[in-house]
Amino acid sequence: MNREIRAPRGTTLTARSWQTEAPLRMLMNNLDPDVAERPDDLVVYGGTGRAARSWEAYDAIVRTLTTLADDETLLVQSGKPVGVFRTHEWAPRVLIANSNLVGDWATWPEFRRLEAEGLTMYGQMTAGSWIYIGTQGILQGTYETFGAVARALAGRVAGREGRATGVSRPSLKGTLTLTGGCGGMGGAQPLAVTMNDGAVLIVDVDETRLARRVENGYLDEYTTSYEDAVARAVAAKEAGEARSVGLVGNAAEVFERLLADDVPVDVVTDQTSAHDPLSYLPVGIDVADWKSAAEKDPEGFTKAARESMARQVAAMVGFQDKGAEVFDYGNSIREEARLAGFDRAFAFPGFVPAYIRPLFCEGKGPFRWAALSGDPADIAATDRAVLELFPEDDHLRRWITKAGEQVQFQGLPARICWLGYQERHLAGLRFNEMVASGELSAPVVIGRDHLDSGSVASPYRETEAMADGSDAIADWPLLNALLNTASGATWVSLHHGGGVGIGRSIHAGQVIVADGTELAAEKIARVLVNDPGTGVMRHVDAGYDRAREVARERGLRVPMDEPRDRS
Repeated sequence: MNREIRAPRGTTLTARSWQTEAPLRMLMNNLDPDVAERPDDLVVYGGTGRAARSWEAYDAIVRTLTTLADDETLLVQSGKPVGVFRTHEWAPRVLIANSNLVGDWATWPEFRRLEAEGLTMYGQMTAGSWIYIGTQGILQGTYETFGAVARALAGRVAGREGRATGVSRPSLKGTLTLTGGCGGMGGAQPLAVTMNDGAVLIVDVDETRLARRVENGYLDEYTTSYEDAVARAVAAKEAGEARSVGLVGNAAEVFERLLADDVPVDVVTDQTSAHDPLSYLPVGIDVADWKSAAEKDPEGFTKAARESMARQVAAMVGFQDKGAEVFDYGNSIREEARLAGFDRAFAFPGFVPAYIRPLFCEGKGPFRWAALSGDPADIAATDRAVLELFPEDDHLRRWITKAGEQVQFQGLPARICWLGYQERHLAGLRFNEMVASGELSAPVVIGRDHLDSGSVASPYRETEAMADGSDAIADWPLLNALLNTASGATWVSLHHGGGVGIGRSIHAGQVIVADGTELAAEKIARVLVNDPGTGVMRHVDAGYDRAREVARERGLRVPMDEPRDRS
């Protein structure tokens, strides 16, 4: 297919209301060539994460959304529209389920068999739920993570020296981060590191990915020369310069070589598409032969990919042994390396238990919004509104300011920040007021990544090492999806696999439209309180004291944690 999809801009509706125009525009925005990795294949990001199962299904979804009434609900099964039902105005306009398989069948070979027969598709997280906003979508979380890494490094130094850090905002200045993968998700890493004042060397086998990140401002420069890349990255570290350098190469080979050469690396992670072995290029196969090799012998390709992943993870463990801060960034590379026989694959932690869980206990997570008008001025206005709502949050102010200066929009203008329980709805209600008053030229959609505090069960990422051992219990995202449906979200999705792969996660998403109406305000006041509230609830149940404090301070009822004599 050679179709260029771009979402409509402005205030002229192509659907019957903004409640259906919004999912229509966001679906189309996912496939905008400035947003999607391979729009001709309907792939948005993550190697195989699609917005729709086929072009025939895409066209049917578009036709249906343009005629859908505000008391009807469209059901989408793994990227294919399968039914329209009479519901009511509080019900979601779209309900989506992607990639969900019964337990014993939840394997990559079975999924690929079904996919080949046209019966399912991989939805990733925000690809199949139509709320991907380009690389910025993961940038905020990556920025938060590397900020936490900076605090961890400062704490280690202070501990060795027997003193307090004395730094109100630790940074990565004077450090070098090594990472792999510069695609749709991994492409956020270089900018997130430099926004935290560090130097970074990022490796990718595909030169076009690195070139694209330079073009859209996420990467400063790249080279095909190992020696040149190392010299530039180390010079930036020694000068205390925030600089990102890309290197075209296979991460397994490059990580090994950097370790052997004793390059002074301080932080190591990875965001290649290791969750799907067919999306990780093994050592010895040329990029040009990638697709044909994977299709010709998927089992052999998987084995070779896992062996290469084991080499990369072994090098990461080697850096940790030398004193570097090393963490898994949620792509299942440790498990794939373990399957290849590397017995130290889990020697380093995942990023959530290492850095993010305290934020999850407060219901903090990704809060994103997009301007359906297509006008960047609407995002500038909402940026100002967020800063006015939370004037004492210096961390948030720094992020919003830097994002406004450094982040280029992809597709519809959008923004993301991390807000917590009893905070998100304040922003949502303010946006709705701005639409009603004309401060914004058109409605905005408000959603999030599925990587949130209460919307996912993922033992290799969000729910790794839970305090009560409940890592694999998937009731929580199911409850989250049900509650968001009951609360009035505009569309709700329930997926399997995400960024860690088939058999390894269940996760839910929600999106709500601020169209300036009183009904929208009522829905926002419920959805944007209840959604992050499930994260606090989940962590209270798991035994986290901070979550219990937040629940009590902010009025969240958790029956098993209430006094027995409550009247």
